Parts: sequence; C-alpha cells; structure tokens
Amino acid sequence: MTSRHTVLVVDNEPQIRRLINAALTRADYRIVEAETGREALDRLRGERPEVTLLDLGLPDRDGLELVPLMKKETDTTLIIISARDATEEKVAALDLGADDYLTKPFDTDELLARVRVALRNRMTKDGGALTVRAGDLEIDLMRRHVAKAGVEVHLTPKEYAVLAQLARHPGRVITHGQIMDHVWPHEIEHHVEYLRVLVRALRQKLETDPQRPEIITNELGVGYRLRTGE
Repeated sequence: MTSRHTVLVVDNEPQIRRLINAALTRADYRIVEAETGREALDRLRGERPEVTLLDLGLPDRDGLELVPLMKKETDTTLIIISARDATEEKVAALDLGADDYLTKPFDTDELLARVRVALRNRMTKDGGALTVRAGDLEIDLMRRHVAKAGVEVHLTPKEYAVLAQLARHPGRVITHGQIMDHVWPHEIEHHVEYLRVLVRALRQKLETDPQRPEIITNELGVGYRLRTGE
C-alpha cells in the first residue's frame, strides 16, 4: 500500500477529536492527534503532516500563538477549527499565516472538502501537476498512487517519498541533499548510501531494466532526475 496523507488533529476535546477522526478514517487519511500546544509542536516536527487542523482554545496556550510557529517549523497547510466566530479572530489567524478557517460546529463533509482543497493546492502550487507520467509509469500525487502499465506498484513510505519528490519536479535534477532533507528531515547527518539503497529498490520496481534505468536517472555526484520524455 502506498503512503496515506497525514493529518494532524489538535483539539483538547475528546468528542471533537473522535468526530474528526471518524470522518478522516473513512476517507482513508492517516491521523495524528494532539491535545495541547506542546504536543502539537512535537507531533508537527516528528510526523510532518501535510494538513493540520488546529483548535484555538488549547489548555496550555492560545492557538493563535501557535500559527506562526507551526508555519515556521514546516510547510503544513493549517486549517483553523474553532468556536470563535468573530471576524477579528478569523482575520488575525489568517494574517498570522493560517490557510483556512472553519467555525464550530461544522459539517464533517465540509471539513473533508476543505482538506481535499488543501491537498490539491499543495500539489498544484508553483505549477505542479497532480498526475505525472513517465513512459508506462503513472504517479498520482493527490491519491499517492503509483501504477506501472495500469498495475499498482506497492512502495514503502520512504520509497514513495523519494519518488514523489522527483515527480514534483519532473525533468529537473534534484540534489542528494534536497531529497534527503525531505525524506529524513530530522537526521543530523545524511548518508547518501541510504538514498542509493532506496533508489535501487525503486528501480527494481519501476524500471523495465533496472541496470539501464530510463525513468530515474543519475546525475553523477549531484542527484537524480525523473525523466518523463517531455
């Protein structure tokens, strides 16, 4: 199975978390939870969620204080979920860097729609494509689905992370350092051999002839490139 999108849910009310988690689980998202601001920052650094749902009324600090900290720490898309419905609160959150604001009580279908929009915006920012094709290989970045000649290819989370990083910039050389910063964001020392092992595994799964790769090509001493033929 390919990796699922990760959503961090930050709310100190168990019933709200259960409601959100049930909706996200049905939609096949991977869920990480936090009840306090401190836990939220820890989860953010450790899990690197693509989307964060943040309540403002946390027990240890005001959620508005977390907004700039979260945006500085990672590129997570931040959606505020709060009972505060005053216009000035919404404006303050958005001015501090939040990407969206949803007022409680909310409909879970609307919440899921906001999450889907957030993910689409992440994939298409800077002109990126949602689906990338290289020969008979198709990489669906929105669904995190990889298929070769119409047959699903099962990748490990780190294999997918490497492939997705290349697919977001098809035809461009991505340096070893750039890939490793994305795949191992918390490693102080990066060992390029780890990356080479992952690329060899990817080539075994994706290339017609792994010894003569035509999809993931090497730029000697620099990095890798996803060749799309375009």
